[in-house]
Formats: sequence, C-alpha cells, structure tokens
Amino acid sequence: MTKPERTRDDADATEPEREAKKKRNSLGEELEVDTPLYDRAAHQLRCGPYDQDDSSSVTEANGARVEEMTKEEEEEEEDLSSFTPKSPIRKPYIPDELSDPTVYPEIHAAFEDAQAKYIEKLCRRTALFTSKYRRKEARSCLFNHEHLHPIRESAKRAVLHAAKSVIRLSSSVEGEPLTNCCGLWIDWDRESKKGTILTTAHLIRSKHPVEDHWIGRDEYDIKANVTVHLRDGTTAEGHYLNHQEHYDLAFFKVRVDEQVQFPYFNGNVHCGQDVFRLGRDQSMDLRITHGRVEYWNPASVERYHYMYFLHEQDDYLCDDDGGPVIDLEGKVVGLINNHLSASFVPSSILEKCVGLWTKFGCIPRLHLGMRFDSMRLLDPINVEKMWRMHNIEDGLIVEEVSKDSHAEKRGICFGDIIECFNGKRISTTIELENMLLVRCKDHFDQGNKLNAKINVSIQVFHPEERLRRTINLNVEVSDHGEIITKGTYPITSTEETSATVQSSQNVAGLKCLAAC
Repeated sequence: MTKPERTRDDADATEPEREAKKKRNSLGEELEVDTPLYDRAAHQLRCGPYDQDDSSSVTEANGARVEEMTKEEEEEEEDLSSFTPKSPIRKPYIPDELSDPTVYPEIHAAFEDAQAKYIEKLCRRTALFTSKYRRKEARSCLFNHEHLHPIRESAKRAVLHAAKSVIRLSSSVEGEPLTNCCGLWIDWDRESKKGTILTTAHLIRSKHPVEDHWIGRDEYDIKANVTVHLRDGTTAEGHYLNHQEHYDLAFFKVRVDEQVQFPYFNGNVHCGQDVFRLGRDQSMDLRITHGRVEYWNPASVERYHYMYFLHEQDDYLCDDDGGPVIDLEGKVVGLINNHLSASFVPSSILEKCVGLWTKFGCIPRLHLGMRFDSMRLLDPINVEKMWRMHNIEDGLIVEEVSKDSHAEKRGICFGDIIECFNGKRISTTIELENMLLVRCKDHFDQGNKLNAKINVSIQVFHPEERLRRTINLNVEVSDHGEIITKGTYPITSTEETSATVQSSQNVAGLKCLAAC
C-alpha cells in the first residue's frame, strides 16, 4: 500500500491531533463520501437511511453538490473582485504638542480638511437605515407597554408575519389629494405579474356629507387616481376593479413583478380577544396598535356588521383604514373601516365578500328594509326583563323600518323582535349578515341575477300585542348600499291632521295583526 504523503500540517501536528485525524479519515471511508452531518440527516428525512446500494447515487449527488459549491465560490469571488473596500472611519485630531495654530498653521489647515471629510463620511453612513441615528424612537406598543410583556414575543412574530401583506395606498382627483389608506394583497398572477388588493372604499370616496350611512349620500369616484406604495419604496398605478358601498370594500389591480405575500384569515373572533391593528405611515413604516375586540350595538348612523377595536387613548394612530386587525397567530380577523371610530369588518364577512366578488364579479346582499339591535348585546338587566315579561332571551330588535318597504307593509314596527330568519335563530347582526351573504350565493349559484326579488321567511314577535307570527318578506338582491328611508308625511291642513291621527290609530291596532 502506498504510504500517504506527509504534509506540513501533519508534521506540525501533535500526536493526539494525528490520531484524531486518522479517526476522521476512517469515518469518511466508512461513509464513502465526505457528507456533512446535516446533509445526511436531511436525506434520511426525505428518503430514509443510506443503504450500501445507494453509495453510487450518493457519490453522484455529492459530486453535483461540490460542483454547485464551486460555482457559488466563483460567483462570490467575482462579487469580491468588483467590491472596493471603503477606508475606515477615523476621527482626526491634533496632538497636544501641535495644538498651537499660530505655530503650526499648516497642521491646523490639514486638520480642517480632514475634519470636513470625516463629517461627510459619517453623515453618509448615519443616513443608512441600519444606523441607530436613523432608527426612530419606538412608537410600537410592543415596546412601550409593559402589560404586553407576557405576549410580546408571540405578538412580534405575528406582526412581522402579517406585515408582509400590508401595503399603503393614496388617491387623488385632478391632482388634489383625496385620502390615504392601507390594503391587503389577496391575489397575484404569475404570468401577468398583476396583483389584486383589498382595501376600503374610503380610498375613492369623494363626498361624505353626513355621518348617517343609511341615508346613502356618500359619493365615490371610480376614476380617481390611485397610487400603490410598494414595500421596496417604489410606486405603481392602481387600477379600479370594483367597490361595494354597503360594506365599504374596494378592489384594485396593480402590476408587481415579485410574488406578494397573502394573509391568512380567521373568522373566529370574540370579545376581549387581544388583537393588533397594522398600518403604514407616509414613510411606509409599520404602525402597530394593540387593543381588544369589543362587540356592541352600533350607533343609529352606523351599519350593523361591525365589530370594534378598543385601545389605549395615547396610542399613535395613522390612516390605517383598510388595514388588517390580526390575532396572536398573525391571522387577519378583520379589516379596519374607520380608524377614528375603531370599527372593523370581521373576517367571517370579509371572506364571503371576497369569495362572492371572485366568483361573480359583485358582492350581492339582501335589502331587508330594517335596522336592528341585538338582544344579546344589551345589558343583562334589560335581557332579564324581556325574558320575565315576554319569555324571550334572544333575537334582533327592530330599530327602524324603511318607509314603503315590504317589511312596513307586512306590519313590522319599531320595537318588534325578529327571532328567526328562514327557520334559523339569529342572535347578532353579524350572524344576520353572514346569513344574507350565504343566501345571495345560493341565489347566484342557481343562475339568478342582481336586482331580483326573493322571499325570506321570518318569525316576528310583536311585544305590544304579545303576538308571534311567521311571515314572508319579498326583498331585493342588490350590490348597492342599503338605504333606510325615514317614515315621514307632510301636514297641509288641520283637517288632514285629524284624519291622519284617526287613521294612524286604526292602523296601529290592525296592521300588526294582518296576515301575510
């Protein structure tokens, strides 16, 4: 056997080192290939343990890996050859023995020149985003709020994961700024390199004259110029696809070359749950606000499909309308509708809206012609009183009936209680909205279209008459915002007033007893 050549390293090595090297060499011979331990473990996870019969394939694979590593090393050497190392940053100074400028004017002139170059170089480096001088003081609640320490790590992971799908948008009309919002990527086509964004319709809302959403006076400009601010600091033009006024949602398409990150949705959100609002400011910096989910009956001017975000009053808020509300797993539980009132559309509704728009190109909804409050969300004192007086613990209380609606014609009045829709008990308005969206999907799946009329069966309890009825409502399928028209009538004479009063008294006693 040929004696191995003795290298300089072998000559310099101690006896224990030479023994250790012999063991390593023998181990390599047994494995027949110099394979790192993590490579062997990975191979076993994918393909099972190495067999003796697999030695040739393993050797071939290792050869390919060595060749690949050689190419990478060559590329790295090329990169290094094109890189010019910068001179170190050193602060100039004048030794004490040369500190007199009158004696050493040339030294001090050179110092001034060196000081200027030093400051210039220092400013250039401190301008980098990695410099601590450029990192802003943390406004994030994850560092400012001590009570969040128990969930800080999990929350940080959740935020960083969800933030990858959050972008910023801005709009303008004829050069005049309109608003700033946030949005979420929900689709990306590899061939066309175009992504789809879900955001709030506030982005293109040009007029909002009154706070009452049920009046329907908001105006939207679908020709507004929309700019999408991408994560790399560039911008792209957003192209309008669709918007839905009732849910205040909008969809835009934008060209983006790199694949985007999609969010995960979680439709199960409950009161008191720890959540975070995410948004981006004008510098595209992430904004994080901690809060808890609240669910209460909305004000009379609000739609009733919202949940609410309770937060510390001193938390920094940006224009994050259209931004996500996420849970501690980084999943989206809602979309911010109004960052001031802290309302958001829960994901159970969002997912159905996105699904309907994706499949049918619109988001249809049944217009019932009524506003509701949920009994479940009332004070327990009131709930107990209703149970004690009427043996009712659950349902939706009618707050308003639209003038000339089918509900009004069927005798449904303010204060009545809707117990069931299509035979199913409904406890909250969000449950109602989900039911309406599912019913619309069934309607479209059967080949039907928008603006059709369909029947909805409801069970209503009239507390004044202590009467329970099941009636059919003929309601419209529409993708517009529902309008509730207040019941009014003009007074033109004293005779008409007395006649109207008498007529109203008769109707009040009879219309709640009218049959379908």
